[in-house]
Parts: sequence; structure tokens; C-alpha cells
Amino acid sequence: MKSITINGSKREHVGKKASKALRNAGKVPCVIYGGESPIHFSAPEIAFSKLVYTADAHTVVISIENGDKIDAVLQNIQFHPVSDKILHIDFFQLHEGKEINMIIPVKVQGIAPGVRDSGGLLSRNKRKLTVRALPKNLPDFLLADVSNLNLNDSITVLDLSEDTFKILHPETQVVCQVKMSRASMSIDDSVEDEDLEEGAEGTDATEGDKPSSEKSSDEEKKSDAKSSEKKDEGNS
Repeated sequence: MKSITINGSKREHVGKKASKALRNAGKVPCVIYGGESPIHFSAPEIAFSKLVYTADAHTVVISIENGDKIDAVLQNIQFHPVSDKILHIDFFQLHEGKEINMIIPVKVQGIAPGVRDSGGLLSRNKRKLTVRALPKNLPDFLLADVSNLNLNDSITVLDLSEDTFKILHPETQVVCQVKMSRASMSIDDSVEDEDLEEGAEGTDATEGDKPSSEKSSDEEKKSDAKSSEKKDEGNS
């Protein structure tokens, strides 16, 4: 996994007042957990841009001005609710030989035949997955190759699993799949409706019933016949 170096300074004071002073100076108060004791430091907000404003996962080397270098991963981050400025960041120290959990992004590769040839839609059910591994085995991303996905095919967690790390989700969890688009479903439905209507008309024609025009003509003939019979009776 790629690593980003952040140069920081140890914080002499902690607390709300000290943190507010750091933010006013364009710095972010931070804490590193996972060691013998928490390490409080600060760094310019711009130093975190490549770590925070990216979809990729990274480990971090925090270089303190006294010469200490600490391997860590981002654990938690707080943003201002209005300005979205970074208010505080928590890191977790990495230790060689000790596994950690980390959220890893899922990247899609290729063009699915079900989308290209059948008009389907690629649905991404999971864009990130939690992975457990040794720090050296953490992947930069999980690759989902959709080049062989036809309509209704899917890629699951099991398809992305490797021996060097463990994905902490059920193996049957769908990561992405090719679904039939609504437009295609509408076209199919309309075709079925037309077939049903045509079939209904054909059924009426085969039942031996006369058309309404023929029926009305027969009724008129019967009525005329009855009228002529009455006249003949009257004359007699």
C-alpha cells in the first residue's frame, strides 16, 4: 500500500482552547493511538489533502520534528458542519506483525457485455470493503473486473478474496452486478401487452359470433317480417 508522509509538531498543550488556537493558525490538531500512550501533534491542514480528499487508501508516516517517525493509518476525522474544514484527526499506530482492519475502495475494470450488448445497467452495491491484514499486505484497492459479466451476472466478495488478506464481509455479499435497465423492461412489457391484445381479438373471431353489423342486419330483417305478417292478418 502507498504511504504518505506528514510532517507534524508535537503539541505542548491540549484542550479546547489550544485546539481552537491551532485551527485559527491553519493547523489541524491530531492524536495517534495504539502506542504506549497517545501522541498529540499538529500539522498544516494542506498537508492532509492527499490523504483525506481521495478515494484511494493510504498508510501514513508521521514525521515529528524531534526526529520520531510513526507508521499509522487514519482512524477518524471530524469536519466542520458548515465550512467542511478539518477539525480533528485520529490516527492508529501500526505495528509490524500485527493485523489491522482498514476500509479499502473497490475499483471497477472493463466493460460488461451485459451492458454493452444487452442494454443492462452496472449496479455497484459496495464501493468500499473492510479488510483485515498485516500492514505490509494491505491492498491499495480491490479490483472488480466486469469484462465477463452478462445480464444478471454479479461479482461477490468471494471473487475478490486473496490469501494475503481477509475481507470482513459475507462471501455471498454482492459487490457489483449487471441488471436489466428500466427502459428495457418497459419495452418488454409493452410488447407483451400488444401480443395479449392481438390474441384477444383473434379469440373473439374464432368463437363463431357474428359481427355486430351482421347481427343488427338480421334483427332488422326479423322485425320487417313480423310487420308484414301483422299487415296480412289485418287485411284478412
